[in-house]
Amino acid sequence: MAEQTALIVDGDPAFRERLELTLLRMGLNTLVCGYVQEALGNISKHQPTFCLTEWQLPDGSGLDVLGFAREHYPAMPVVIVADKASIEAAATAFKAGAADFIAKPLELPKLRELLQSLTQHSSGKAASPQTPPLAGNVTNDRILGNSPAMQQLKATIGKLARSQAPVYIHGESGSGKELVAHQIHLQGARGKGMFVPVNCGAIPENLMESEFFGHKKGSFTGAVTDKQGLFQAAHQGTLFLDEVADLPLNMQVKLLRAIQEGAVKPVGGLEEMPVDVRILSATHKNLEQEVASGRFRQDLYYRLNVITLDVPPLRERQGDLALLVDFFLRKIAKRWQIPTIKLTPEALAALQAYHFPGNVRELENILERASTLCDDNLIQRSDLHLRPAQFEAAGAATAPVPAAPPVSVEEAIPDDVWNPEDADAEKDLVYRALEYTRWNRTRAAHILGMTFRQLTYRIQKYALDENQ
Repeated sequence: MAEQTALIVDGDPAFRERLELTLLRMGLNTLVCGYVQEALGNISKHQPTFCLTEWQLPDGSGLDVLGFAREHYPAMPVVIVADKASIEAAATAFKAGAADFIAKPLELPKLRELLQSLTQHSSGKAASPQTPPLAGNVTNDRILGNSPAMQQLKATIGKLARSQAPVYIHGESGSGKELVAHQIHLQGARGKGMFVPVNCGAIPENLMESEFFGHKKGSFTGAVTDKQGLFQAAHQGTLFLDEVADLPLNMQVKLLRAIQEGAVKPVGGLEEMPVDVRILSATHKNLEQEVASGRFRQDLYYRLNVITLDVPPLRERQGDLALLVDFFLRKIAKRWQIPTIKLTPEALAALQAYHFPGNVRELENILERASTLCDDNLIQRSDLHLRPAQFEAAGAATAPVPAAPPVSVEEAIPDDVWNPEDADAEKDLVYRALEYTRWNRTRAAHILGMTFRQLTYRIQKYALDENQ
């Protein structure tokens, strides 16, 4: 860090001095000032590597410093420092483009971690005026697509990777929310730590506390050894809570406490264990509607939704379709060890005109099915078996699917699907029901006489969605 320069902007001379000494001991050069106008001059003249600015300044706000930096030096991270933590202030700062938001007093370990995050992408000097943000320029970018929607998404991911703030990722089913979360993790300071994804709808309710927080030997029947929970596994890394809206209310309370306290208590344990994790969450549901209906706690919503990131559906990034098709067909050919599969122009045109209610996941599923059915490694339009048009609008909607009238399993599943005599009956039946309903999990669960949670648990148990 010897060639890095930090700009400290704070109206309190004593705090400025303490922070400057701390940064100097860390090997950083420093610039200090107490006013907005001084800060703007220092940024223009010296182009520091990053800036730490107080929320309230004698002649304005840290947001004034942030706005100037975003406009003229967009690659220079700006951290807002406040006298006390405030979710509303943090949300305002992050939406304005802050790299992070921290409250006084500054804790040395967290400050070191923050500095590592701010300096790891820099070569020692801040970007020159109008230099594009760092987003999307890393070599481990696994997100395919060059459409305007994806360029904007990658730019936002680059900004969020510099922060440690919780991010709520919203998008339709199959749009790639977990891939986006993983990319935020990889590009950030925690990239060398563990990325621990968990589908909150797939864990049986009676096992949730043990799965999240771990348990001690003998704490309940079957607990024959100590077990590490998901929070402990993600220590100094990232915990990704997928389908977080499916958490039951009693677990939401415990999750909120773990996030607030930065500590968890294993089931059967007597003491809390400190954990350092960044929380990313996602769901295809509308969390605001879930809060309004009383199914999701408002205080947890504000903890998770400091920053919202929308993942575009596939129909809004049609320019990426050919690239995705080529990627998936090569992936399938490599896995099956066969020559690369091609599409006829008519098949590609059909895909380009399709609505994709299941998004990228559905595209991969369609191509894998078509690759199985096609002749001579050439996919015809008839091999695609696209959903009828009447399913498209319903598939794109995020509103809950109304319950269908009760039917027997034998009535709901045709004879060629219902076959309970198979050796692996449950796995086979679940897979057949999902194929029959074109992976409409709500309908498949109803057909099988299960709850949505029970079906999701079996899908994960049997790894049925690995190719979805």
